[in-house]
Amino acid sequence: MKLGYIRVSTAEQNTARQLDGITVDKTFEDRCSGKDTNRPQLKRMLDVMRSGDTIIVHEISRLARNLVDLLQLIETINGAGVRLEFVKDGITYDSNDKNQKLMLSIMGAVATFEREMIHERQAEGIAIAKAKGVYKNRKQSKAVDKAGIEEALAGGLSVRKTAAKFNVAPSTVSRIKKGI
Repeated sequence: MKLGYIRVSTAEQNTARQLDGITVDKTFEDRCSGKDTNRPQLKRMLDVMRSGDTIIVHEISRLARNLVDLLQLIETINGAGVRLEFVKDGITYDSNDKNQKLMLSIMGAVATFEREMIHERQAEGIAIAKAKGVYKNRKQSKAVDKAGIEEALAGGLSVRKTAAKFNVAPSTVSRIKKGI
């Protein structure tokens, strides 16, 4: 079987481009950070995969954002007799190919570096905003009408429209939606 894995960091991001034009038998999609491997659909995919399957991922950073997790996932996947393809990176990973192992390690290190740079730029931006007096930390939590949000979603209202209606972030609505 061909299994597709898609990951975006937020509920608002579009996943359409990741495996566009690629035929897979089953797709697993996570809408959460790649900072670790604690992702429900990733775990489900690892449980479903069988020897002889192929896992297709858009690019390395979609599977893992740090080198340690990437190498552990690859070991788990290849150890089960499953092939791993990274479409954008043009790699079909074979653990016996030393060149591919080197390339993957380099690309995984780049993904780790990229994640660290994002955090560094974010911290710098917050520091500048605080110095200008425009950053006030996150808003204090407010009571959320969870039952009302669930009812609106059940009635067919979109995540964004529900968020606007209840004056909450779309991510709040998405978290509630996952719990339904």
